[in-house]
Amino acid sequence: MWLIAIVVVGLLRLALSLAGVSDHATRWASISVVGLIGTVYYGVAVHTSGFGSYRQLLPLHVIQGIVAAAIVIAGILISAATGKANIFTAPEYGGTMSVPMHVGGHVLAGILIGPLVGWAVSSLIMLITKKVKPGPTRATATA
Repeated sequence: MWLIAIVVVGLLRLALSLAGVSDHATRWASISVVGLIGTVYYGVAVHTSGFGSYRQLLPLHVIQGIVAAAIVIAGILISAATGKANIFTAPEYGGTMSVPMHVGGHVLAGILIGPLVGWAVSSLIMLITKKVKPGPTRATATA
């Protein structure tokens, strides 16, 4: 669900920017906000659904980071190929950097640093959730 939301918001952000909508208006379609909401959701839902524990949170964040970074990197590369700036190459979003540095920054931040920070936050939320609401009970087999 959150991956779909990230794709929809990311593509909407890119489409609005390419259509000429101002960066001021386009910035309200925020991949970061969707990712942050997903981080909170993962911290609660992984425990309450019985999906797993802290260990399962990290892959969720890595996958989320890869999806978000792929959209941003696509926007940067579109700008480089067409010579037309978009929201992902605006100066306030790193657009003054060289293309390789900008892409590299999103690879590093989106696939390594972001997921680790998201995992830490989700883990803290999961710890609080475990204190507030016990997980689902599992049926035990009897012979």
